[in-house]
Amino acid sequence: MAVSIAHLGPSGTNTEAAALQYANWLTATEGQDAQLHPYPSIALSLQAVAEGAVDVAVAPVENSIGGSVTITLDALWQFGNLQIQSALVLPIAHVLLSRANTIEAIQTVYSHPQALAQCQEWLKKFLPAAQLIPINSTTEALPHLEDNPTIAAVSSQRAAQLYNLPILADSISDHPDNCTRFWILSQQPSPGGRHTSLAFTVHDQPGSLVKPLQVFASRGINLSRIESRPTKRSLGDYLFFLDLEADAREAVVQATLAAVVNHTETLKVFGSYNVLPIGKGEARGRY
Repeated sequence: MAVSIAHLGPSGTNTEAAALQYANWLTATEGQDAQLHPYPSIALSLQAVAEGAVDVAVAPVENSIGGSVTITLDALWQFGNLQIQSALVLPIAHVLLSRANTIEAIQTVYSHPQALAQCQEWLKKFLPAAQLIPINSTTEALPHLEDNPTIAAVSSQRAAQLYNLPILADSISDHPDNCTRFWILSQQPSPGGRHTSLAFTVHDQPGSLVKPLQVFASRGINLSRIESRPTKRSLGDYLFFLDLEADAREAVVQATLAAVVNHTETLKVFGSYNVLPIGKGEARGRY
């Protein structure tokens, strides 16, 4: 039976490219067939896994230029029953697609907010007067380019081929080494690995954040990322996402997490995992 994989659609998105990489890895290493299922938003793709409609989801979590993908983080905290199975890192190369004869004719540019952020310096330099419109994905607006030569979209070379659209400008990312880290998520227990991701809330009192961080430091566990997100309960109320360079199956890590519980309001461990050796993967060191 094929593994069903949810991802952000429509076809041609970078998340679909990551899902295809994961599907090919499953076939090559596990001998499993895979079937891709596009969803109109990241949150809906994760909801599909949380509700058991599909087996796994591939979701972007962090970009080297634009930073964290907050929709993924918020959904992971909200659903609570998803575990990270693995991660992969994919090089991202943005292009500008349009039926316009010249760049100067473009009045509006559509794309996912992350893609617009990753090309903001290029857009500021070459399209300073254009209106930038954030949408659900890098391919959502592509069907509309056919009928309007004043609009453009930041998308991918693969999308240009799929939708038969001309590339008006290529290599428009602000930094050439642009890449995105994706998580593969399911309801299955996490398999373990060199990286652990978790999140917690703390009590509203002085020193409430430093105490759990000191627990990790005192046991020699390195934190490779920490980020705050609003809990959405009230202004100034935050939860904190952490990445550890450790495996939660190890006794010292389990003891550390047990100690962290004493200094947090709510603690959720999303699993321990490895970075798959596809895309840029382990070649980037930490991620």
